[in-house]
Amino acid sequence: MYVMTDRVGAIVLMVLSLWCLGSWPAFFNVLERRGRVPMHTYMDYTIATYCVAIGFALTLGEIGPSSAEYPNFTTQLFQDNGPSVAFAMGGGLALCLGNISMQYALAFVGISLTEVVSASLAVVVGTSVNYVLDGGMNCAVILFPGVACFLVAVVLGSFCHASNAADITLKLNSKQIVPYRSEDLEETTMNVDFTDCVNAKLLNKQCFTEGNAQVEEGKGSCSGEEWGLETAEAAVGSAEFLQNLEDHRAIKIKGRSVGFGLGIALFSGGCYALFSPLFNLATNDQFHLLKPNVPHLVVYTTFFYFSTSFFICAMVINIYLLYHPLVDIPKSSLRAYLRDWKGRDLAVLAGLVCGFGNGFQFMGGQAAGYAAADAVQALPLVGTLWGILLFGEYHKSSRRTYMLLSAMLIMFGIAVTLLIASSRQRD
Repeated sequence: MYVMTDRVGAIVLMVLSLWCLGSWPAFFNVLERRGRVPMHTYMDYTIATYCVAIGFALTLGEIGPSSAEYPNFTTQLFQDNGPSVAFAMGGGLALCLGNISMQYALAFVGISLTEVVSASLAVVVGTSVNYVLDGGMNCAVILFPGVACFLVAVVLGSFCHASNAADITLKLNSKQIVPYRSEDLEETTMNVDFTDCVNAKLLNKQCFTEGNAQVEEGKGSCSGEEWGLETAEAAVGSAEFLQNLEDHRAIKIKGRSVGFGLGIALFSGGCYALFSPLFNLATNDQFHLLKPNVPHLVVYTTFFYFSTSFFICAMVINIYLLYHPLVDIPKSSLRAYLRDWKGRDLAVLAGLVCGFGNGFQFMGGQAAGYAAADAVQALPLVGTLWGILLFGEYHKSSRRTYMLLSAMLIMFGIAVTLLIASSRQRD
């Protein structure tokens, strides 16, 4: 079995994990904005992440001979390690609930604010608990100033979102919103300033499912050439763009308060704060629940049980939501899911990226301390960049918003640097 023990190698894994875990929500957001049923996306994503965990276990977990201290993956499957397995599966359950709730929070308050709230709560709580569980192996003088920087970044992020929300309201009130209908193409074209337009193919040229009948048939929406439908292009962040987004997204947010979305994001953050400490307990048995002479679970075995719980929970919940959807999402079915190939490649990619991100985080945490590894929960550092570059979330915002946004990203960058710098090699 391959064991990561090098601190420098662990830091590299943490950086890679940060990019992976900050990127997969952007893929989810793309598919939701295009109208794909969220349950279809999540089930594809779940299968992909589980395949990654199995791949880690059967490759890195089987390299080399098995030893008493570090048994191979298949050897540990038959050992009496029930308490550690329970912690691992509890961590998978927490992460599953966090990811499902994040999927809805992304729609209600956007990728930037969702990741600011959920990731920061995860870091503040999760890092503190992991520091205690690891017996203070990380340098507290560096670690906790990093946590403080996260708190500052949260405050700045809240002000930034409020400022951007005011900018959006001003945009909506400053010009008449043009309905998104093919017969209004000429009128829409006349109302858009094409000198400032950004190509909105993300929204206008690709859409998935709309209406119960079409979903049941496993077809996309918009009829005919729906995947390549040519429509008017609206400037990102404009009133037309925001209205078009509402018309075609899978989760309808009009009429729902920001507070509702923030509540979901807070619940998501609470779940994220639990999964890493539970994984830590499963791997290191700090409560000494295993019987004498029973070795601790290795990272790859813990990751397997963790992902098995995640897979079961995700499939059960999402199959139920296919037939009993939330927030006005059209009903679907297992048959419709199996026939829905539009966007499956992006959903699977999200699962692969997240799976590798989780695996790298756990390997880095076992080598250099899980408190330091929680730096990868600085998702806003990556997620906000996706929000800016891909979704135009701050396009043509006010100078005040841009100043707050810059300050927030700087503070997150400092926080990540400090958390990673606090890492120490595990004995």
